[in-house]
Amino acid sequence: MNPSSNVPASSRRDFLKTSVLAAVPSGVHLAGSDTIRVGVIGCGGRGAAAAVNAMNADPGVRLAAMGDLLLDRAQEKRNALKLKRPNQVAVDDDHCFAGFDAYKKVIESVDVVLIANAAKFHPLHMRAAIEAGKHVFVEKPHAIDPAGVKDVVAACELARRKNLCVASGLQSRYHPGYRETVQRVHDGAIGDIVAIEENFLRAPYVLYPRKPGQTEAQYQGSNQYHFHWLSGDDVPQSLVHNLDRATWALRGQTPLKCHGMGGRSTLRGEIYGNVFDHHAVVYEYASGVRIYAFCRTIPDCYNETSSILLGAKGRCDLLRTRIEGETRWQYQGPKADPQDLEHLELFQAIRSGAPINHGDYMAKSTLVAVMGQISCYSGKEVTWEQISASNFYYPPRPEDCRIDMEPPVRPGPDGIYPPAFTPGVSKLLEGA
Repeated sequence: MNPSSNVPASSRRDFLKTSVLAAVPSGVHLAGSDTIRVGVIGCGGRGAAAAVNAMNADPGVRLAAMGDLLLDRAQEKRNALKLKRPNQVAVDDDHCFAGFDAYKKVIESVDVVLIANAAKFHPLHMRAAIEAGKHVFVEKPHAIDPAGVKDVVAACELARRKNLCVASGLQSRYHPGYRETVQRVHDGAIGDIVAIEENFLRAPYVLYPRKPGQTEAQYQGSNQYHFHWLSGDDVPQSLVHNLDRATWALRGQTPLKCHGMGGRSTLRGEIYGNVFDHHAVVYEYASGVRIYAFCRTIPDCYNETSSILLGAKGRCDLLRTRIEGETRWQYQGPKADPQDLEHLELFQAIRSGAPINHGDYMAKSTLVAVMGQISCYSGKEVTWEQISASNFYYPPRPEDCRIDMEPPVRPGPDGIYPPAFTPGVSKLLEGA
């Protein structure tokens, strides 16, 4: 059953706009043929994929520079991309940069910067690119601590003043099916939302073993998802997608407070770093809504990725684009890769001179995730007022990181890194 004819006019208009966007073939060049030089900061899987998304979005894109903590990884990804897109990859050896300062050289070399390295550095690299007059795409999470979120807000405000684009890697907002489904929820298809369940349960991901000759900082930086001071751990790193969808469904409401629990129960070994392997957070809202949010990275367990909206008149399975209850509906519209679509909109905005700026939901959804992580680390209740006022950051400051530095985390005598924090003992925020 697909009662599109009963959809309110506002929803139908949004659906038509989404359908038109989704129907635009990858690579359609809508406003001229001038070259746009693009650079990537962070050459792991997501950085290379973002470069492909950019090249899909606009045939005038030329990948001109790549930077990574490790030179061999930048060169390896450059070579692989060159095989796939020989006409769009124009990165010579002089424009493969390495080290914690590689971002500066990438920014100098291009018009648009794709930031997809360790999330600790996203606020610093955003600000540097925008100060240099460059448009930016920034992967999630956009920061890992309250101080970083404040820097993101400031960078996005500067971009507005300079008429520069800031696009977010929270790609759910570009998924055609999710857009139509959320619009129907906003139009009342399930009544008032009373609770949301969010799950991101999976095995460990993106594990990079230590290579001979690496400094401790290089190793941790290359295996950044598994060190709290680089990635922020799994609530900001993974569950932020779910929390962004929940915030979207709740029309941008922010929680009054949250309480969480987490720890490391299973993962042992150098490669797993010092992050937790399970988290659970409950967020409470002024409306009475609660979000129950879970993430886990343990092998051989039950896995699920879902966003379930429970309403007074029905239930929405957002990732399956399905509504049940008084209204029964299943999305059957166009399908397209939201990661391509977000880049398509970015490059259309650059070509048209009408900048997009995702700063509001970038900062809001990131801070929701950060407050949940800090609650799990500390074992304390954290309020929105506390987290918004805090200047807490995980040391060292991003601008102080060096290849030869002593990282804030060291392995124990057994070669295993101790867990990042101890709930009930660790103090991260004043009063929490």
